[in-house]
Amino acid sequence: MKKTSRSNSSSRKQTPAALQKELQRLDREILKLINRRAAATTALLQSSENPTRAVYDPQADELLWKELAERNPGPLPVSAVRGVFRNIISAAKRQVKTQRVAYLGPQYSFTHLAALERFGESADLIPVNSIASVFEEVNRGHADYGLVPIENSTDGRIVDTLDMFTRLPLRICGEVQINVRHNLLARCPRSEITEIYSKPQALSQCRDWLARNMPQAQLIEVISTSTAAQLARDKPGAAAVASRQAAIEYDLQIIAEDIQDNRNNITRFAVIGDDEFEPTGKDRTSLLVQIPHKPGALADALVAFKKNKVNLTWIESFPLRGPEIGYLFFLDFEGHVKEPRIKRTLAMLEKKAVRLDVLGSYPQSEPVD
Repeated sequence: MKKTSRSNSSSRKQTPAALQKELQRLDREILKLINRRAAATTALLQSSENPTRAVYDPQADELLWKELAERNPGPLPVSAVRGVFRNIISAAKRQVKTQRVAYLGPQYSFTHLAALERFGESADLIPVNSIASVFEEVNRGHADYGLVPIENSTDGRIVDTLDMFTRLPLRICGEVQINVRHNLLARCPRSEITEIYSKPQALSQCRDWLARNMPQAQLIEVISTSTAAQLARDKPGAAAVASRQAAIEYDLQIIAEDIQDNRNNITRFAVIGDDEFEPTGKDRTSLLVQIPHKPGALADALVAFKKNKVNLTWIESFPLRGPEIGYLFFLDFEGHVKEPRIKRTLAMLEKKAVRLDVLGSYPQSEPVD
């Protein structure tokens, strides 16, 4: 028998009152669950042999983020889900120990965003005005950890960070990789912008876009993207190259988004402290090595990686300080110092080196927005 009518889809829609009632029910349920999650996290930490050390566990963080990404059905993006879990866990950890973290400030710089990503909003995040100050705060025991930029996929090494590892006996005990997305921020129309402020690295990472699209504007370097955002807020005709979060914080309009020349613009940040971790199966090791200053010495030393099938992922050089002629090399490679093949590699490398300092083995992280 042929149907002569069909149900009206609008009749199946819930009324506003019914939706409001459903939201209230969900809110009560979510509230109970997040408090149960926080309480279970705190209890797990307190049950460990060293609760205060267990509070910082990058391996557990990475495993959780991976599981959330795989299980998230949507429509919320993974970044939003991570934000919810990160702050629940950060608040739970604070019940055991308040983590003091020095970072290259000010607030809403990309280093600040990296610190939030690793430690959450409940940690005591301490902005300082230089990379050297971050190292000094940790070295003096004024902070448990520090967070500094170490490498950018566009501009390469961060010289000040590498130099401080030669000066102070601190280790790398974690990393954060951030997809750095730059935006042009202002309070005036694009046509009225005469000056664009940002830190040198940000301007460098957007140089082609700025040359093509803002040729009339003067580019002015300042100490941070946050300082640039403040100037864009307060100075007529000024704009900033900074993050979306800076636009929110300083009440600026996003005139153009994602203006970085390299769409895969990633900055890697190092967590510095004195923690050591067991192998996870996906680790990175960093070290400083000085090779004799003579022809072929570096090539001879690097044979150790080839013989032991160790993937060398990064190498940078910088000259020795003082009257001595030669170079220090900063190396990253895949693996952990407790693995047999890494032990063999380091033993071979040490025979060729004047100096060898292992800066740390730590879990690798995935880039995040």
